[in-house]
Amino acid sequence: MSRLFAIFRLGFLAWLLAAPFAHAGPALSGLARFEAKGSAITDVGDGIAVRLAISQPVPWRVRVLDHPARLVVDFREVDWGSVSRAELSHSLHIKALRAGPLRPGWSRLVLELDGPFGVKTAEMRTDQGASGRAVVHLQLRPEPEAAFAEVAARPDPPGWTLPKPAQIGMSKRRQTGDHPLMVVIDPGHGGIDPGAVYGKEHEANIVLAVARKLREALLRAGGFDVVMTRDANVFVPLETRVSVAREAGADLFLSLHADAIPVGHASGATVYTLARKATNRASALLAEHHNRDDLLSGVDLSGTDDIVAGLLMSMAQTDNMPRSDALASALVASIEKAGLRMHDPAHEEADFSVIRSPDIPSALLELGFLSSPRDRKRLEDPAWQSRMVAAIVRGIRAWAVKDAAQAALLRQ
Repeated sequence: MSRLFAIFRLGFLAWLLAAPFAHAGPALSGLARFEAKGSAITDVGDGIAVRLAISQPVPWRVRVLDHPARLVVDFREVDWGSVSRAELSHSLHIKALRAGPLRPGWSRLVLELDGPFGVKTAEMRTDQGASGRAVVHLQLRPEPEAAFAEVAARPDPPGWTLPKPAQIGMSKRRQTGDHPLMVVIDPGHGGIDPGAVYGKEHEANIVLAVARKLREALLRAGGFDVVMTRDANVFVPLETRVSVAREAGADLFLSLHADAIPVGHASGATVYTLARKATNRASALLAEHHNRDDLLSGVDLSGTDDIVAGLLMSMAQTDNMPRSDALASALVASIEKAGLRMHDPAHEEADFSVIRSPDIPSALLELGFLSSPRDRKRLEDPAWQSRMVAAIVRGIRAWAVKDAAQAALLRQ
């Protein structure tokens, strides 16, 4: 035969899901590419056949997660490009598909399933000929819910798990103006989660660009220290973003987005603070979308929560929420004074997980909506970005002065 195939078989499913990463050949430093040609997801009988072609063999692994049922395939250094469900999947059992960078050096493909499917077989076939291509073959079969849940609950191999959430200790003392204000900027989405997508524009890229400008503006202004939850096109789970803020000793947490709403019309900037329940349908839909992103990216955060920790945290939150509301008011006033368009109402409440920190004043700023043609034009404009950044800096400084004055009164 002119083409020889080395078949890497993972064996039993239990070992498959619990074992360390499967290496198909020697370690490679070059970036592998996903190849749509030669790849497909199809229904075969009552099961699903997954065929994924990549330009060269790399270490990989596969597992399933529950609530919702998902198949997760991780690869070392695979560039997924702009792969979509319409392009790759012809299966009636695939509800959603997401692929992209997960963490430095690793990428992830997530298939949301319409029910529990177990991995019956999994293998990587490596072409030893001139092309050097590798193809992953997976066979999925329907599985009883109890058996699927048991396999999905198995922990990741050692060394793979995402960063653990920060431990909650005593509530952070509020800032008094005696030291530089620690601002944590959170550019939403990233990596495997591009956020809203319109044409070539990805929400994740827009908010990262604005976040970088905001960091530089704050540092130039003086009186601020700045940490970003991400500074590259990487995926950071919501819980880890809050952990970054806690570990940095944040005095203020600001999450940046440029979202799209699935129904109705919205334009202009909006500042969100935490509410027990969303105040309207649009807010509820946005909150559901944001909080679901981690699940659709294959990250299972069930059973972990570094945000709510009983009565003490509720008490801290009661004191903190007015400070967050004051931050929102300062941002709205500064943005409006700069002549930049605001949504009506400009300050809303929603149950966004990323702003639930009980003792760090937190807000989520929708810079605009990619679902609005006028907003898209503004969001893409570097000059408009700079004007918005300048307004945010002025708003943060105005809030910090008043917040420190309140702290001084409380001490007396």
